[in-house]
Amino acid sequence: MTILQRLRRHWKVTVPAAAVLAALGAWLIFGFFGFHTLFIDDEVDEAAPVFASGAGASGLPSDEISEDLAADMNAAADETDMPQTVEAGDEMPDAPAIVELASGEFSARSHPGSGRAVVLNDGSEQRFLRFEDFATDNGPDLNVYLSAAPADANADALDDDFIDLGDLKGNIGPQNYEIPADVDLDRYSTVVVWCVRFGVAFTVADLAG
Repeated sequence: MTILQRLRRHWKVTVPAAAVLAALGAWLIFGFFGFHTLFIDDEVDEAAPVFASGAGASGLPSDEISEDLAADMNAAADETDMPQTVEAGDEMPDAPAIVELASGEFSARSHPGSGRAVVLNDGSEQRFLRFEDFATDNGPDLNVYLSAAPADANADALDDDFIDLGDLKGNIGPQNYEIPADVDLDRYSTVVVWCVRFGVAFTVADLAG
């Protein structure tokens, strides 16, 4: 057998093997680690966010201050040179009220979506985006965006001018995302669950006050 014949034979054997290995690698990258998430739900159940001011889920004042709590509060005040005026039997002051600044219903884009997106505020600069009764399909590399494009814009416009609030915590269930204080919600008023890997919008919500 000549050298040329040996090379041709080797080529016929190695090319199909290389093709099989390449296909297997593509499946591992895009299949097992990607499309399988469409069939496995990530469920979360986050309580309402607690603000730095102390405003929380209930928004209700606490019961009377106990002796132990009064001592703890006065000790904390002493460490910061604040006056010690808390006594047992006093009532806790009302927590700042949590209000909705804007909200919108999720609707389908490339995948179904349902639930509400709500912007919560306690009167300070701190704001949270909360998903309530939320559900969409699962997928790889899903992030939560605030987009300047309208909810019905072409998909390629939704990631032109946006604020990334981070990874989607779960495709089902309530969850919270803190909004940076300098974000203008009049401009970035569309909530988008965006698939970074494939460049598509799963579901969107148009925020309105």
